[in-house]
Amino acid sequence: MLYDQTGTICLAELRDVAPEAALTFAGSGLWVLLVSSGQCRFAGNPPQQAGAGTLALWGGPAQLTPIGGCHILAARLDGRAPGDFLAGLPAGIFLARGESCPGAAELLRQLADAPVQHSTKLQSQVAFSLLCELADADAAAPVLPGLVESAVADIRQNYAGLYGVEELSERLGVSKSHLVRAFHAAMGVSPGKYLTSVRVEAAKRLLAHREYNLDVIASLCGFSGANYLCRVFRRETGVSPAAWRAAAIAAQRGGRAAVQTALEKELYV
Repeated sequence: MLYDQTGTICLAELRDVAPEAALTFAGSGLWVLLVSSGQCRFAGNPPQQAGAGTLALWGGPAQLTPIGGCHILAARLDGRAPGDFLAGLPAGIFLARGESCPGAAELLRQLADAPVQHSTKLQSQVAFSLLCELADADAAAPVLPGLVESAVADIRQNYAGLYGVEELSERLGVSKSHLVRAFHAAMGVSPGKYLTSVRVEAAKRLLAHREYNLDVIASLCGFSGANYLCRVFRRETGVSPAAWRAAAIAAQRGGRAAVQTALEKELYV
């Protein structure tokens, strides 16, 4: 073999769990963790709380405790590239907004779906793509008021089944007007607008898969039908779902080619 790309980056460990007790993370390299549902707390001084949709990045040992029920997906990446990435991170646990790098969740899922069946080469390519996606990660927003934090978590976990802000306010035990005022003051948008944006982001992720038609995507994302999905998607993004899907698939192909090119270039460094 002329070049061992696993020296650049490799998947060293992966966890896809719903923990019931504290978890400890160790090992060399970069940990990338997605809180896919629920909430958890990272030990530290002060401790850091992370809700659904949050990405956590760090190197070295860390301990996580679930708050109620939660589900996490975590990968430990090792090699030269993760080491360089870690050098640019602040010390401790770096919490990032998942929406700032929406492709990260899908790439983590690709690593988790069939880690044994994946070839080492393919794992390294997906891990490299994940690292590139994480380069755009923005720091998580400041701690939100309790009501707003609960509303955000509920929306992100249950966007497909929520009928609207009225149901959300009833679930949280407050009036609709109070929820709208508190949410807008903390988030800068109404809860209805935020719910729509979460649904559109979910639709974007599903559109990247050819096998899902628009009726299925609408149902999975909480839209009343394919026509309504198309109207809202065009209003929010400026393009149709079909156009976005075509661009996403083309970008995926280009990304795979770019990963291979980058790995080939390193051969000659």
